[in-house]
Amino acid sequence: MSVLCGPQAEAVTRELGFDCHDVSPVVSIRFPWDLAHWTMPLLEVLIISGAVFALVHAIRRHRAGDPVNLALWCASLVYLFVTEPPLYFPEWFGLDKLYGFIFAHNQFTVQFMWDRLPLYIVAFYPAISQLAYELVRSLGVFRRGALTGSVAVAFACQVFYEVFDHVGPQLKWWAWNMDNHIVNHPAMASVPMNSMLLFASVSMGAMTYLVVRLTSGRRGRSLALRTLLAGVLTPPTMAIAGIPSSFFSGNTTAQAWVLGIELALVWLAGAWIVIAHAGKTDEPLSAFARFYPAAYLSGMAVCWIGALPAYLAAENGITSDGTPIGSGAYALACFIGAGLLLATLYRVHRKTPANPVRGT
Repeated sequence: MSVLCGPQAEAVTRELGFDCHDVSPVVSIRFPWDLAHWTMPLLEVLIISGAVFALVHAIRRHRAGDPVNLALWCASLVYLFVTEPPLYFPEWFGLDKLYGFIFAHNQFTVQFMWDRLPLYIVAFYPAISQLAYELVRSLGVFRRGALTGSVAVAFACQVFYEVFDHVGPQLKWWAWNMDNHIVNHPAMASVPMNSMLLFASVSMGAMTYLVVRLTSGRRGRSLALRTLLAGVLTPPTMAIAGIPSSFFSGNTTAQAWVLGIELALVWLAGAWIVIAHAGKTDEPLSAFARFYPAAYLSGMAVCWIGALPAYLAAENGITSDGTPIGSGAYALACFIGAGLLLATLYRVHRKTPANPVRGT
């Protein structure tokens, strides 16, 4: 048995339809039409194009004198490479007994690291962080301070991220190791609540705060070092946010209540900030903020529409294909929350023309 494909990894990847022993250690490439589900190439195009769009926008803002977008884009990748390898290979870092095997991605068109890291996941971090930051920035919320803006970013990430998180397992984009009761429980349907809180909100909000405070007005070497520092410091903030539920280790009901309360606070604080502080701003609405969040939400809606028949026919939370379903009610709430954020964005900017330099 390979240390890279232990019994739990082998069981999870076989559920996804492949053998983790038969993978490339560096990179693998396959045809999009050979993937396990028709939504997978759509997802890749949606996320990778979003990351590229975000990078172009960030470079233009940097040239116009604002380095934050570019710093956040790069810090997202630093955070990715600090966080993901220990999740894929906990035994490499002596974390296998502490965290166990957590999850595995399915095989996508381009895959790295023994098929554990799809290219679209590399793109997902900068795409989703830029989506949330640019949306909140364009609402004028960051004028109330870095902390206020970052809490709103945590809320925006929650609603946009979780429409993705709750459909992925059903469509075989990835599979959680639900035998892992250390990390993956409690869960909301098929999605671990730790992931919902720590990855979908805390990490993005904390990283945004660190980037804004550390890199605003910086250039050159100082900007690069501070961007690196922001990415490296983001994971410890997740550990801090996980402390309250850790007091009830072994009691999943109590942990679910604690994590649920923390998620509710993200919703309440973020929604209140947007309602109280979003308003007319002289900052032009960028093309990225105008189009990409709506395109992302539309793409996720297509995936959910494709998943809906099997979702509705599922028995005991499992579809006829043997895949677990997410929480449709929570995903719907997130769709509504994301839609209202976009409606607020367009209302605030309905009379503000785009600027070809600052607004692109």
